[in-house]
Amino acid sequence: MNVHMTKPTVKLLGEDGNAFNVIARTRRALLEAGMSEQASQFTAEAFGSKSYDALLQLVVAYCDVV
Repeated sequence: MNVHMTKPTVKLLGEDGNAFNVIARTRRALLEAGMSEQASQFTAEAFGSKSYDALLQLVVAYCDVV
């Protein structure tokens, strides 16, 4: 991912924290920001995450979390 790109914001605090919901909300935030390539890349990487912690680290790499 290009580190110079502005990251979209994804709201996770106070939301259902299961992994599938985290992935869906992050993917949606990327798509709504017009970042379809990053959304596809994120989704592929997310489903390959070895742990929930690794998934959350990936989310933070792609989005600003609130």
